[in-house]
Amino acid sequence: MMNAVERALHNIDPVIAGILSNAIDGKDVSVDEAYELLECSREEELKAIIMVADMLRKKKVGDHVSYVVNRNINFTNVCIKRCGFCAFSRDFREEEGYLLPMEEIVRRVEEAYRFGATEVCIQAGLMPRMDGMLYIDICRAIKRAVPDIHIHAFSPEEVMYGALRAGMSIEEYLKALKDAGLGSIPGTAAEILVQEVRDIISPGRIKVRDWISIIKTAHRLGIPSTSTIMYGHLESSIHKALHLSIIREIQRETGGFTEFVPLSFVYREAPMYKHGVVKGLRPGPSRDEVIKMHAVSRIMLNNYIPNIQVSWVKEGLEMCRMLLNAGANDMGGTLMNESISTAAGSMNGQMLKPREMRALIRSIGRIPVQRDTLYNRLRIFHEGEDHPDPLDMVEDTSIFGSYHELIRLDRFRYKHH
Repeated sequence: MMNAVERALHNIDPVIAGILSNAIDGKDVSVDEAYELLECSREEELKAIIMVADMLRKKKVGDHVSYVVNRNINFTNVCIKRCGFCAFSRDFREEEGYLLPMEEIVRRVEEAYRFGATEVCIQAGLMPRMDGMLYIDICRAIKRAVPDIHIHAFSPEEVMYGALRAGMSIEEYLKALKDAGLGSIPGTAAEILVQEVRDIISPGRIKVRDWISIIKTAHRLGIPSTSTIMYGHLESSIHKALHLSIIREIQRETGGFTEFVPLSFVYREAPMYKHGVVKGLRPGPSRDEVIKMHAVSRIMLNNYIPNIQVSWVKEGLEMCRMLLNAGANDMGGTLMNESISTAAGSMNGQMLKPREMRALIRSIGRIPVQRDTLYNRLRIFHEGEDHPDPLDMVEDTSIFGSYHELIRLDRFRYKHH
């Protein structure tokens, strides 16, 4: 008697069925095969892709769904780059430019730690004439104040800019960051790792070859990173498949990626969408595209990266439920302050409490796990077990501030000279 997956494969296009059967058998999916999966539009094929992704997830990581208690600190929105997808950044002459002083960054870290955070995620704009030692000084100041916190900070774009401003090589700069307390780096600034697409949506942004080189150097120095993709704009299925293959090849070589995070393009306030400067731009991915992106990511990366993360900020909670049944196994972080997607028009809030994550995870019959940045399990919440976190006790989350408030505060106004 056939099981549900075998029945699903029996009733679909033989080419797709063959690709999925090979994935079930543990074989790597090629770029061309990933393209075929991403191009599928029939409901029967999509259901089969979802079922196989979910099966692979269960075999790889079981029924645990993890999350991390963390805080985002985007300490400035002033940036020399004008990326078409970014509604967060401001020119240094604009009124809404802000810069958090060191004492405020440290205060936010201390506050997050008091509320149970094990990680702070720090990313920001690239300020003109920035002191190249700033990122290193931030890490030192945080570690002096809160030695136990994990610093997850500075994308490859920021690392390259910091090294340039400091007059150091990438390797020297990463070593200095690690010595100052950096624990891992976000694999953001990846967008789509296809140069021709980057040249349209973010001209002047870090080149594909530089992104890859910095990530590999970090991994070689014992600094792990996340990996990401931003999709739903100009890219095609082949671009997404190529991106996934690059991530897989890096992981095969270094083993330094902790997770893969598909990030939907949030279009509402993005300059290239709002002002119509890029022709042929899609208003973010469709529902089916989001599901396929997560499922195919699991299928293509399963042998190398065990953790596929959903972004509740980008997708909302209802979509997260669906994605956790389509190959994903991680909910990401509580964030406390989310500025970048919010600035772009995301409507899903700037914070998600641990108890809300656990409730969502349990609603699909899975087991919540609080983890640290490197996916060490800190607490497994078995059936009927729920110990409120300090963050769950916060009634008024406005105490953490918001992006829309921050850009209007005179005391943090960016002052250019």
